[in-house]
Amino acid sequence: MATNAPQRSGPKSMLDLDDVRGLTEAEAAARLAAEGANELPDERRRGILHIVLEVAREPMFLMLVGAGTLYLFMGEPADAAMLLGFVLVVMGITIVQERRTERALDALRDLSSPRALVVRDGQTRRIAGRDVVRGDWVVVSEGDRVPADGLLRQGLHLSVDESLLTGESVPVRKTPSHSATTLDAPGGDDLPSLLSGTLVTAGQGLFEVVATGPSSQLGRIGRALSELSSGPTPLQKETGRLVRTFAIIGLSACAAVVVVYGLTRGGTAEVWKEGLLAGIAMAMATLPEEFPVVLTVFLSLGAWRISRRGVLTRRMPAIETLGSATVLCVDKTGTLTENRMSLRALQSHGDAVDLTEVDALPEDVHEALEWAILASRPDPFDPMERALRDAGDARLANTEHLHASWSLEREYPLTPELLAVSHVWATDEGRVVASKGAPEAIAGLCHLDGEARDRFDTQVSALASRGLRVLGVARGRVDQEPPEDVRQLAFELVGLVGFEDPLRADVPAAVADCHTAGVRVVMITGDYAATAQSIAAQAGLAGADRVITGPELDALDDTDLAERIADAAVFARVVPAQKLRLVQALKARGEVVAMTGDGVNDAPALKAAHIGIAMGGRGTDVAREAASLVLLEDDFSDIVAAVRLGRRIYDNLRKAVAFIVAVHVPIIGLSMIPVFAGDWPLLLLPIHVVFLELVIDPSCTLIFEAEEADEDVMRRPPRSPGESLFSPQVVWISVLQGLSTLAASVGVFVLARSTHDPDAARALTFVTLIVAALTIISVNRSWTHSALVTLRTPNTAFRWVVSGTLVMLAVVLGVPPVRERFHFAVPHADDLGLALIAGFACLLWFEVVKWRWRTQDQAGR
Repeated sequence: MATNAPQRSGPKSMLDLDDVRGLTEAEAAARLAAEGANELPDERRRGILHIVLEVAREPMFLMLVGAGTLYLFMGEPADAAMLLGFVLVVMGITIVQERRTERALDALRDLSSPRALVVRDGQTRRIAGRDVVRGDWVVVSEGDRVPADGLLRQGLHLSVDESLLTGESVPVRKTPSHSATTLDAPGGDDLPSLLSGTLVTAGQGLFEVVATGPSSQLGRIGRALSELSSGPTPLQKETGRLVRTFAIIGLSACAAVVVVYGLTRGGTAEVWKEGLLAGIAMAMATLPEEFPVVLTVFLSLGAWRISRRGVLTRRMPAIETLGSATVLCVDKTGTLTENRMSLRALQSHGDAVDLTEVDALPEDVHEALEWAILASRPDPFDPMERALRDAGDARLANTEHLHASWSLEREYPLTPELLAVSHVWATDEGRVVASKGAPEAIAGLCHLDGEARDRFDTQVSALASRGLRVLGVARGRVDQEPPEDVRQLAFELVGLVGFEDPLRADVPAAVADCHTAGVRVVMITGDYAATAQSIAAQAGLAGADRVITGPELDALDDTDLAERIADAAVFARVVPAQKLRLVQALKARGEVVAMTGDGVNDAPALKAAHIGIAMGGRGTDVAREAASLVLLEDDFSDIVAAVRLGRRIYDNLRKAVAFIVAVHVPIIGLSMIPVFAGDWPLLLLPIHVVFLELVIDPSCTLIFEAEEADEDVMRRPPRSPGESLFSPQVVWISVLQGLSTLAASVGVFVLARSTHDPDAARALTFVTLIVAALTIISVNRSWTHSALVTLRTPNTAFRWVVSGTLVMLAVVLGVPPVRERFHFAVPHADDLGLALIAGFACLLWFEVVKWRWRTQDQAGR
């Protein structure tokens, strides 16, 4: 697989390559042709045509096109053109968003130029990582990414960071083997297996490639992803059902209106023509084009809004689903932590010193840091040695404890027999030796025993219990030529150094926001339990003391796991298959699961979760392709912003749906009542409904989409996964608002009919309906604040829609040719006043309801 291998010359190879011939170019070319390139098949990369076809196959878009076509056959080309034009605009928004997502992922993929140093025909040469084939011999050095799975045949102090596969941020040692033929599982020291995508942190190695592309560890994870499918979200299913229901009701009502009108009014050609006009108005009033448009526009604009916070949306429905997330599963390494080692504690003669709690380093621990630095390379690449160097530059600058003038004479590398590194330095006063390594190795070098060893072990345990990686530090003098075996030198104990992969600074606040919002945060990591528990406590995870390890997880059946997973906050030493099982167990409990991750090991769980959130900066292509959202800046706090936006979108979507239902009730009523009233004239004609659509469509999309979130949006618990967008509360409020508007409009018509001709009465009824529709918008902009408060809240779309509607209404009433087209007559000023008052007053009851809600909410706090 093509991986992110830095192009670097590195130090001159000390490996024995004289007898290594490798493949011939012909053999390599034949295998490349037969087995394919060393990369994952990019099945998810979609071209513009693919995206267009995906969008066009959406049932909601098919319904919109069908509705527009129906209008066309009904002889209303203007209505058909308007609806189909809206379809094209919304489709364009979706396509642009999808293409922008694909381009952003391509850019992430191209941030590096993968290369590999291979031996072919007895010569070393650099080739593209995708051209590596099975049987190639590959040279890797400090800083390289391993380009394919293989077995180490030669090695010089080789250590590899396998955190992308294991979640363990500490590098593991690699030991060469000439007899090994099969790969080991990732993790564990002194194994010969090198796995694609892992990072060489120290030493050099020559390995033989045994698996590439889909056959590699990454490839197997990719195949696991292909077996997982993502179904439509509950909101998509619910909207689809509503669209079908409204379509059936609308078409049935259309036919009923035509038949009833024709049969009850004499059955003449003129009567049937009027009946057909009434039926067309009814169909236009009830066909559900707003619902799919609203859903698509809200999610498309939501994706655009969230992209401004550095969150890339790969699957737009995930934005809405975020608002209902109940559990957030996070990986420790690189997600909660910075994925870099940092020096946290020093211990020498007295108590351990926590470096985060002191500004100036106490004198009695200077030696521990000083000699630990001397036991490190002058230009370190190993993460722990870099952490020591950084701490020395910050804490020991301008002191006698840094020795730039000393020269390194000999290095004793880490070996399986002695897990310690020792350096012999030449000074003005002779030679000294510094050593650091596993505490038991340092204790052996210093010949600690009895009480001294017990005290030392107690100190090590105290630091390790805090989740720190502990190394011992020792020093000695070299009075003659350095021996071959460092154990022949005399050492004295200096102290201990403790390292951690530090928590990201913004994580505790982000976790606290999640808890306030009722979102449970669970850590799932491959790291050790003590380390995971320490990080969980620092992050503020609720229940950080409840830890389940991977072996314990294997021992649990599904029933026991469902019980234990209810309150456990930390899962440690977990392998990829177990991550996937945990996500599926949480889903089986009815949880809405969001999963964050950056490594290859996270990809199956990302795909299985309701919302997969990948890290874009250091994350792998596999993780990004599997996720629904990608954090471009790897900022954990952006997850909170995404949850907030998801809740805002759902709230505003509910307001828009309430408005759609409310405004259609009077339209349907005013279309049907004259049909059954006998001697009433038709109150709504198709052109009137078209005018209303010009108010309804931008209102239910632009106005409500632009509304800011309520102040308490992150203080409520997540909504129930089974809660319907069209809940009984929403439906009843919408219907009552619609009936109130219908009653006001019919009341104005009844009052005007006795003293005005039908065209004047129709005009006043229409003005009442328009004013009431604008009032419904105003009162529904917020279901917590009063309309007076929301009117003072900026919403550019609201101002434009209201202004545009009033201007168009003035044109319809004031310009004679337009007025005649609408079958209106000029109303009197006092009659217009009555219509305005009726349109405003009919919704005042909802302001009282909101006041009651606010009072009850304040009393409950």
